[in-house]
Amino acid sequence: MIDSNDQFLGHPKGLYVCFATEMWERFSFYGMKYLLLLYLTKYHLFTDTMGLDVLGSYAALVYSTPVIGGLLADRYLGMRKAVIFGGCLLALGHFGMAIEGSQAQYQNGEIIRDESALQVFYFSMALIIVGVGFLKPNISTIVGKLYGINDPRRDSGFTLFYMGINIGAFVATLLCGYLGETWGWRYGFGVAGIGMLIGLIIFLYGQRHLRGLAEPHDPILLKQRILFGLNRESLIYLGGLISLLGIWQLVQSPHSVELSLNGLALLVALGLLWFILARCNPVERGRMTVLMTLTFSTVVFWALFEQTAASMTLYADRVVDRSIFGFDIKASQFGALNPLFIMLLAPLFASLWTTLSKRKCEPNTPVKFSLGIIQAGLGFGALVLGASFPNETGQVAAIWLVLAYLLHTTGELCLSPVGLSAVTKLSVPRIVGLMMGTWFLATAYSEFVAAQIAKLAAIDVTVGQQIDTASALASYTNLFGTLFIVGCGAGVLLLLLCPILKKHMHGIH
Repeated sequence: MIDSNDQFLGHPKGLYVCFATEMWERFSFYGMKYLLLLYLTKYHLFTDTMGLDVLGSYAALVYSTPVIGGLLADRYLGMRKAVIFGGCLLALGHFGMAIEGSQAQYQNGEIIRDESALQVFYFSMALIIVGVGFLKPNISTIVGKLYGINDPRRDSGFTLFYMGINIGAFVATLLCGYLGETWGWRYGFGVAGIGMLIGLIIFLYGQRHLRGLAEPHDPILLKQRILFGLNRESLIYLGGLISLLGIWQLVQSPHSVELSLNGLALLVALGLLWFILARCNPVERGRMTVLMTLTFSTVVFWALFEQTAASMTLYADRVVDRSIFGFDIKASQFGALNPLFIMLLAPLFASLWTTLSKRKCEPNTPVKFSLGIIQAGLGFGALVLGASFPNETGQVAAIWLVLAYLLHTTGELCLSPVGLSAVTKLSVPRIVGLMMGTWFLATAYSEFVAAQIAKLAAIDVTVGQQIDTASALASYTNLFGTLFIVGCGAGVLLLLLCPILKKHMHGIH
């Protein structure tokens, strides 16, 4: 029975608590995401390769930890406690990143960096990584619990929640990007921290509207004393804090991250292969094979898509004419195009799929995946085409970068919304949790691959020298041309496989 006193505009008030919390969490996350590489290369004078190594390690780890955070919340901690703990770590991490230290200097043929400030920076990243692990998966779970399984408001509630994510990302990329590149990096990172703090305060203030749905399923289990007189809840928090030390070092060791990802991916792949062959009936085997194919295809898509924070950010900084209608757009601010296009186009795509479904001609899941990957490739095709029309200073018009973001976003709208749904529909029910974890692992892996791809266009610049625009444009265009071929080629290949995949889905759309 719906309590009218706990409703606002037709939805539970708890939805708006989660909406605001996630909006500010995404504000903090995206507020620093597009600043990260520019900060390392322009303030601490990292080479492109060094900066991309840090970005790749960070992104891979930040998409890996939610699997663990979600598991701990499900089994022991409960979503509310996990979100509060994660939010505290996130706020501390963003404030820590505001400690710039001294700017790197070039002396006697060597670059002198403030190593103490860099260690604070790496530890701050560890705080963010662990914080996201506890907060990100659980805030979404709370939204789901606010609605009954058959509640007709459920989909529209998640749509509002998704809108909060994109509002946070849009505003943060514009504001933090401007402050970071104009006033100073610490202002961009610091505002991101303030945003997370606001989100945490809202979540704490709105506890009563969650109706107890985010509490641990067995509070007694949490109070059991396990080790050295500490109860299970304290040990979970302590474990999270101790893990900071390991992640602090991992962020600085991309080779270790690569080995860990490769090893884990191989282990999961072999385990699933054994399960498919030995424990599945023919129908389950077919569906699991399709799911594994789609999961692998997402690595291709996200490795292309995530060039936005890597090669495309450096491209915007170095070769794009960023003066638009008299305004100087900062390189990091172009990242705001993705959430802007999502907010504008998501309702249109939702309406499109509904209309096509009524006419019995909605593309199935593999076809949508294929279209998404092809559009990611076409986005790079736009950048290759734009490189043919430089202005008198050798720079490329910003409209080509806008077009690339538009195509990447339409590709995302074809692939991302149906991805998690595909996991729940195609997975064998008894291992759906493992498959969800595998899905996130694939995303983490693609983040690392994206950084490695961006390194193919890395430009080593001697301190004090200007980057040659023509050579930089040629380097990035060569990379984007390759990604255009890879994206379109992979998408077309998957499209050709769609009839076979559809057959093995055994009636699932």
